Amino acid sequence: MQSAHQGRLFSAIVETSFGAVGIRTADGAVNELVYLPSSFHEKAATDAVAEQAAHQVTRYLDDPDFRFTLPLATVGTAFQQKVWAAIAAIPRGEVLTYGDIARGIRSAPRAVGQACGANWFPLVIPCHRVTAAGGLGGFAHSDDETGFHLGVKRWLLAHERVQGY
Repeated sequence: MQSAHQGRLFSAIVETSFGAVGIRTADGAVNELVYLPSSFHEKAATDAVAEQAAHQVTRYLDDPDFRFTLPLATVGTAFQQKVWAAIAAIPRGEVLTYGDIARGIRSAPRAVGQACGANWFPLVIPCHRVTAAGGLGGFAHSDDETGFHLGVKRWLLAHERVQGY
């Protein structure tokens, strides 16, 4: 059961088929989106940006072709931002490997994986579309095959009609 404290951490919470998405906002921007287990329950938005983000998350869950247009806080290093821009360019229904992204930005796959795991805006920056050369890869700094985060990654790829994962 969600405690009152857990609910206060987020400006809104959207329930999903895989659990929930927590939305944090401040200063007119989305500061973070967080994948949450099903113990978190829907929370109405506390401000206009959170309401906009919750609406757009719901639209994506209804239609994987929906494109996000949210005001995002400026976060991350220059390198992370370069990786996130490459990830944001991956079309729905397609995946690239960590190595593909690394070659495109002249970096190393492990560094790309670390930047993927540090993504503050999953769904908007679709890091679930980045996989290992030999399979699913990790997700949100987790590689537990039966864990929550890889379950979310599988759900998102299936939602976007990506085969094989």
